[in-house]
Amino acid sequence: MPQKQSIVKTDKIDCRNICKQLKNETLKSITIPEEQRESFRSLFRERNNFVMGLRHIKLNIKSYLMYCGITIPEEFDNASWSKNFIEWIKNQSNEYETGSLKISYLLKRYEFMYQESLSVSNQIRLYARKHYKKDYYLLMSIPGIGGITASAILAELGDLRKYNRFDDLASSVGFVPGIYSSGDKTIVKGITPRAKSLLRSYLIEASWQAVRFDPVLQEYYRSHYGKQPNKIIVKVARKLLSRIHAVIKTEIPYQMGVIK
Repeated sequence: MPQKQSIVKTDKIDCRNICKQLKNETLKSITIPEEQRESFRSLFRERNNFVMGLRHIKLNIKSYLMYCGITIPEEFDNASWSKNFIEWIKNQSNEYETGSLKISYLLKRYEFMYQESLSVSNQIRLYARKHYKKDYYLLMSIPGIGGITASAILAELGDLRKYNRFDDLASSVGFVPGIYSSGDKTIVKGITPRAKSLLRSYLIEASWQAVRFDPVLQEYYRSHYGKQPNKIIVKVARKLLSRIHAVIKTEIPYQMGVIK
């Protein structure tokens, strides 16, 4: 793209550029998801809004307890909120009535976000099992891939069989390096920002689970010992994506130790 176009953008310049690319046959087609998958993807992304909202209200509750000088017991101070912890919060007395009301309303928001998040997650898994049954259970055979992650793959990517080369799939998801090269100088800037960021985060999270149960991935993780864990897990996630691609292409459920 000429420097002028990066500084001055008009419809006239855009049209001229498109015409030149059409003439030179340099334009590449893109995949437009069918309406059914587009709708499924929208629902899945809405679930992420509920998850983020739930995380936000948890932080609000903890912040307010700290503001009131209430220390959370060690057995409750973790990411998983049990029913006992909720009851403990309800039983915290406040010097002022308005303080107790504040906690009450925060807990009501938490309960709403929790129930909605749970409901939409169940609906997403149910839909994936009904409309993508074969691929859903193929994905579920891979260690680290649960119902939500399998649904995320199907919602964001659709049929993985359209990717003839794994490198194309890895590039689509965002498991390729960002590289700046000029002359003899090459700088690797980590993984590319051009990515399906939501799906990539799910796969990285799934990789932490996979290394716990799959001996091959465990060995692969340990072979990079000494590097930063967050960089190693990205390598593991790319390897996990390779397994996902292989399982869908061959239509054979994953067998431990068969796919390296």
